[in-house]
Amino acid sequence: MPRPWTEESEERVLREALEQVELADRLGFDYVWATEHHFLDEYSHSSAPEVFLAAAAARTENIRLAHGIVTLPPSVNHPARVAERLATLDLISGGRVDFGSGQGSTQHELGAFGIDRATKREQWREAIEVVARMLTEVPFTGHQGEWVSMPPRNVVPKPKQKPHPPLWVACSSPETIAAAARYGMGALSLAFVTVEEAREWAESYYRILASEECVPLGKAVNPNFSVVTPFMCHSDEEIALDRGLDGAYSLFYGFMHYYVNGQHRPGTTDLAAGFEQAREMIGLTRNPPAGMDPTLKARIDSLRRGIGTPEQLAEMIRSYEEAGVDQIIFQTQIGSTRHEHICEALELFAAEVMPEFAERRVESEAVKSERLAVPIKEALERIEPNTADVSDYVIRTDMESFPQS
Repeated sequence: MPRPWTEESEERVLREALEQVELADRLGFDYVWATEHHFLDEYSHSSAPEVFLAAAAARTENIRLAHGIVTLPPSVNHPARVAERLATLDLISGGRVDFGSGQGSTQHELGAFGIDRATKREQWREAIEVVARMLTEVPFTGHQGEWVSMPPRNVVPKPKQKPHPPLWVACSSPETIAAAARYGMGALSLAFVTVEEAREWAESYYRILASEECVPLGKAVNPNFSVVTPFMCHSDEEIALDRGLDGAYSLFYGFMHYYVNGQHRPGTTDLAAGFEQAREMIGLTRNPPAGMDPTLKARIDSLRRGIGTPEQLAEMIRSYEEAGVDQIIFQTQIGSTRHEHICEALELFAAEVMPEFAERRVESEAVKSERLAVPIKEALERIEPNTADVSDYVIRTDMESFPQS
């Protein structure tokens, strides 16, 4: 939501996003992913994805409602509240929830919630295990850990999907992708990656997932590897670039500002103005200058990969499909990309690109399921069962505050 803002800006963005989800559902898109971020002016005002996805559930019938991601350090989201919200959303949506989680990363968020960067991974790991138990145990037998402590309680409701919604984890490096595979979770590769990087990461992911290293943190394995890319589709390539490229570039600029090298004054810094001032120097232009750093140029080129004609997008998707990617997440509502252009692009893509991939998906999924059936069975057998017996645990009501008669 780039500046300048009006009093109606945030309401408009949310309503337009919901309209886009409704349209995507009618057109046959498989997933809508909603992020969770806090305090990131202009870059992301999506601080309550559970509310947004509940609204989307009421407006849709088939599209899966995916958290990408829920921030799991307990000072941001207590595991019991996460489990309760997930299960409720899963029930009201008819079992359409996917649960992506992560550690949080920007100093704006970590610092505000008092999260130590050195321990955020440990906090996430403990919390995700506890959430999975809360979604499945009747009752939850309690947990005393370093970051989460809670006595036995029956966490209700329980989700429609059994044993629980599919688990994903945010990944931005080969190390976190390897961890996703070891934990039996889908990999949300949220970095701007090239096809070559995606191939290498996907091969590593599936090699580890099929090995003895895979010990699921949840009660099921979700074997999926995804990548993200900015999106715009038009029959004329130049119009697609006109409509989509600035949004992709401003997203990248915001990422660099909040995650890498920005200096921010909350509520004051004008990110949109900074983008306009710095874009040529960085190379965020229609024709990036020669002599750019090769690594930066590869990142900028990857931002353009999902922007183009139906033919170009189909070719791009085939390349990621051949590289072993299971899902491409299109970033649509980014920068100042116009709502009507997003809707037109979704309709054109659904009409001219999606049918090819939908037609062969059933067969490819069947082949994948057969290939992974034995490794997944063996991975599930490695899960240590929770054997705590709390049958004699009793909660006694405290009546001392009431007057005695």
